This record gives sequence, structure tokens and C-alpha cells, in this order.
Amino acid sequence: MSHHALLSAGCTAWRSLSCPRSELRLDLTLGCGQTFRWRETADGHWTGVMRGRVWTLTQTEDVLWYYVYSHQGNQEAEHGCERKVEGELQLSGKRSKGIIEIKQEEARSCTVMPELDNKDEELLKDFFQLGVNLGDLYRDWSAEDPHFKHTANIFRGVRMLRQDPVECLFSFICSSNNHISRIQGMIDRLCQTLGNPLCKLDDVAYHDFPPLPVLSETTVEMRLRDLGFGYRARFLQQSAQIIVNSHGPDWFQSLRCAPYLLARNTLRALPGVGLKVADCVCLMSLDKSEAVPVDTHVWQIAKRDYSCAAGSSQKTLTDKVYKDIGDFFRKLWGPYAGWAHSVLFCADLKRFQKLKEGIPLLKDDKKEVKNKKKRKMNKKRENSKHQRT
Repeated sequence: MSHHALLSAGCTAWRSLSCPRSELRLDLTLGCGQTFRWRETADGHWTGVMRGRVWTLTQTEDVLWYYVYSHQGNQEAEHGCERKVEGELQLSGKRSKGIIEIKQEEARSCTVMPELDNKDEELLKDFFQLGVNLGDLYRDWSAEDPHFKHTANIFRGVRMLRQDPVECLFSFICSSNNHISRIQGMIDRLCQTLGNPLCKLDDVAYHDFPPLPVLSETTVEMRLRDLGFGYRARFLQQSAQIIVNSHGPDWFQSLRCAPYLLARNTLRALPGVGLKVADCVCLMSLDKSEAVPVDTHVWQIAKRDYSCAAGSSQKTLTDKVYKDIGDFFRKLWGPYAGWAHSVLFCADLKRFQKLKEGIPLLKDDKKEVKNKKKRKMNKKRENSKHQRT
């Protein structure tokens, strides 16, 4: 049985590229809800599917390490890798049979071709958009926004991914009225049912994301309903059918070249695609860095942390309120507003709250906390006085 790769187990199939944590932090970037295909399979090791292949990623302080699995056997590469690992063990004086067996098992998964190394590195750089200098952006945002600066030191390295548009679109159609863990389960079932198998590691089967022609088949809606997709099943099948029949294979590439608002409005014509889903797709797969997806969560951030008056008298997030909040953040943060928004969105997720425990309150925050306590005490006194009366 093949296992998930571990950097500590060694193997010549691990590759690396220079990338400090301040430019990319895997746990925050892959765990903040912009992608749903990655899991932490060992401490600090993230495994997922990208560009039709299975990857395991991990990092040290200044290096990003990556391991690409192959579903095509290559016995010569396997045995060569195994011999090298065993030889390294002998040279280092390690004679533990258990360690050797583990490393030989890892070696059996080492099927990466040397000639693909450069291509793999370019794919990884493109996926994480490593050509964008995140440190410069953080400095610019911090200079304009004291609240961002307050949070940025803890939540460094949150990057926007450049995902496959098909996977991104259909994943976010599934996100309607959903939470991250449930969306992950739905995407897993979708891929296992309709996607091509890639490989199996530690009894976990990995599949590619289903292509548009498969998603567009008339039987897909009922199959997805049986998998618990509910009303989203119809949106998935109908959207795929429209793209296949009316737009063609180059449609998403044309949207990458189109202006932001045109791309967003075009996506909104698809079933199940509202403003937020369209903005998520624009930001996370169509190169629209100014797109700011707004949900009730982001609305609360705008009101609570920025005293943004947009929709203060509204109980629901209308299209006008949505636009006003997006414009507010675009004016504050500039052309990469969507990237800045993702940092604060990540910092507000429950799963990352422990990271915030060491952040001291700003003076304004302390004053606000003090005022809230004062208002609470005054309200209690008023209630007590009213009861006595």
C-alpha cells in the first residue's frame, strides 16, 4: 500500500523552491475556505489534487517542499529511488529495520519524472501566484488601515490561489447556505462519483475534478440528489450544460481577459450563481484581484471593525449593500482588495481563533471594550431600577 509522503521519511522525489512563510503559510491559505480539496494528512503536510495530479506540500521557514504522486507505474524510477534511500540509510549508520521499511514504502511512491520538475514548479508557482509580492501588499495595506496592521503580524502569508475555473465555480455553487467542512464532504463525494481516479494513499482514494461534459449529463442531477446535494444538484447540472452548449471550451479563458464587472455579470447568468459566488470565482480563479466576496460574515466585519454604515438599517444583504461594502474595501485597500479581504476573513474564522489569543488590543479596541462594559452595567442598573419601580 502506498502512503502519504513525509518529508522526514526522505526520498529523492521531494522537490523544493524558495518561499518564506511570510509569503505563503499553507495552513492559513489552504484552510481558509477558498479551496476544498486539501487536507492535513500529517503534521504540517497538506495533500490535495491540483491540475489533475495529487500533491503533498509542507514547508520549513524559508522553503516550500512538494511531492507529486503519479498514477502511472514507473518501476525503474521506483527501484532507483528505493536503492538511493537504502544507501543513504547505510551511509548514515541507521540500521533500524523499521525505519528502512517505512522509507522503502515511501520510495515506492516516488514516481516523479526529473523532466517534469520544472513544469511542476511552474504549476505550483501559478497555483499560489508566487509572482505577487505579498510582503509589499501587507505593508501597503497596513499603512492605510490600522485594523489590518493590527492583525497582519499574526496572519501573515495568506495568499489567494489561482484555481481551475471549473473546479472553483462548481465548488462555490455548492457553498450556498453551507459551511466549510460540509462543502468539503460534498466536493469529495462529487469527485469520487464522477471524477477519474488518480491514486490511493493510506486507503484514501483521490480523484480528479469531473470535467464539464460529465457534469452536464442529464443523469447528474438525480445522482447528486442521492448524494445529498439537494437543490444545488440542479444548479450544477444546468450550469455545466449551459457552458458546454452555449460557451465552449475557451469561455473561462475569455473571462480571465475580460474586465472584472463584465466577468462577474456574465457568471451571474448561470443557475445558482449570485453576487458572492461570482465574486469568489472572479477572485480565486479569474485573476480579478479587486473582487471582494461579501456575505453576512464580511458584512459583520465591515460594521464591527470599520464602522461601515453600509446597510446599517438593513436586516438582509441587498445588492446595494453588497456593492457599497465592496466599494468601501476597494477604496481602502486598492487593486488587491480581494486579497486583503481574505486575510481578515481568515482571521475571523473560528478554526484560527487560537492564533489571535496573543494579539494585544489596540488603544481604540480597549476603549471600545471599556465602553461596552460600561453600557452593559448601565443597562443592568436601568433594568434593576425598572423592576423595583
